[in-house]
Amino acid sequence: MNYSYPYLSSLGTIFIVCDEEQVIGLYFEGQKYFFHSIEGDVVEKKTSLIEKVIAWLDLYFQGENPSVEDIPLSARGTPFRQEVWQILKSIPYGEVRTYKDIACALAQKRKVSSISCQAVGRAIGHNPISILIPCHRVIGSNGSLTGYAGGIDRKLKLLELESVKKSEYL
Repeated sequence: MNYSYPYLSSLGTIFIVCDEEQVIGLYFEGQKYFFHSIEGDVVEKKTSLIEKVIAWLDLYFQGENPSVEDIPLSARGTPFRQEVWQILKSIPYGEVRTYKDIACALAQKRKVSSISCQAVGRAIGHNPISILIPCHRVIGSNGSLTGYAGGIDRKLKLLELESVKKSEYL
């Protein structure tokens, strides 16, 4: 069984989705690929895990940097997407990386000469656990705030919340 509960943030409603043991989704209402990777029935219920995520989000939206370590995450996707999302989790709070940085890191990990930045971008766009897996911390090589499934305005607000220097993005 899957459970979902709406969280009212300063950036709009965020739906927290979990199964019995792990967070499987964190979606802004109406975002691209909304509930795309969720299989099976979803019941609205505030579970203890959802309460833990709510507490985390409360701290995050107050400008703090809470640890994600004790929140079990299970982003469901292809092995390639899983690898990209794992790299996203390593981007520190308040910092950004480019799609090219992610592609290069993945190529190095796989011991290949290159990985398509577009393929990395598609994987990032399909991240089902926004904020906790920080896809908002990825920008274009020229510093532009390219795509974000939750919307560019939200991406900008999340980066501002984390005090990312505007000189790092345009």
